[in-house]
Amino acid sequence: MFKNINKNHFLLHFIVFIWGWAPILGKGIGTDTMQLVWFRIVITILVMGFYLLYIKANLKMSLKKVLQLSAIGLIICLHWLCFYGAIKVSNVSVTMAAFSTGTLFTAIIEPIIYKRKIILYELLIGLIIIGAICLIFSVEIKYSLGILLGVLAALLGSIFSVLNGTIIQNQEQPISSPVLSFIELTAALGGLSVFLLLNGNYSVAFFSLKNQDILLLLILAIICTVYPFIAIVNLMKHISAYTINLTINLEGVYGIILACVFFQENKELSITFYVGFIIILSAIFLNAWLKQKWPNPNLTNQ
Repeated sequence: MFKNINKNHFLLHFIVFIWGWAPILGKGIGTDTMQLVWFRIVITILVMGFYLLYIKANLKMSLKKVLQLSAIGLIICLHWLCFYGAIKVSNVSVTMAAFSTGTLFTAIIEPIIYKRKIILYELLIGLIIIGAICLIFSVEIKYSLGILLGVLAALLGSIFSVLNGTIIQNQEQPISSPVLSFIELTAALGGLSVFLLLNGNYSVAFFSLKNQDILLLLILAIICTVYPFIAIVNLMKHISAYTINLTINLEGVYGIILACVFFQENKELSITFYVGFIIILSAIFLNAWLKQKWPNPNLTNQ
């Protein structure tokens, strides 16, 4: 069991490291947010579709389950729109710091969905992170819209993770990770496409992409989306949504380091910003220590 726990947590951290490149790619892609998310989903669905054909996956399921997954897919779409929207109006570092608020949201949402008591230290750690975000907000007010979009992206991401966890753990009608992801993203594409169509966003310019943008979109969709998206859903069978969302905060660490390397964002931000982010990072390690010292008897897969 210990080996399996180590394996699952190592895989989780590897996935988060890959996701750390997603905001860097998003910053480097020259399209607007709608184009970026639309093309990311299209490419992801195509690759997943070929994969499902290759493994001869069974797509049969009840209409109720399809509707549930479709609703989650729309949440994923909104999550990505907020996330990349935040990057476009601010920068990678500010977005990743704001995105860390997912810890607090999950600490509140997960007990409601799973009908268990709120664990005090989860809530306290979430509040510490919120305090750090407020500290960052006070000195980086020019990025206020990016911070707000980043926080909203974190909220939507937490909702998506917890709801996906309930479906994955439901043994009445088990669904494989690739099938679940494919249906969710297909619904996400459908919802976004309808919105773009109704708003008259489709044009020749919408489909005209530079070669560099095409390359970055392929990397973003295939390397940073298809594999991690399938793997993270599978990990929900073994690791709680709270731990997953807390570990995802490390995506911010990787993202900020990479942003400093590629975009020199360290020159744009104050020392107070990094103090706030160090507080967030410290809260992550505090949670890991607390879970080891006082494991939650209601959730054995933390």
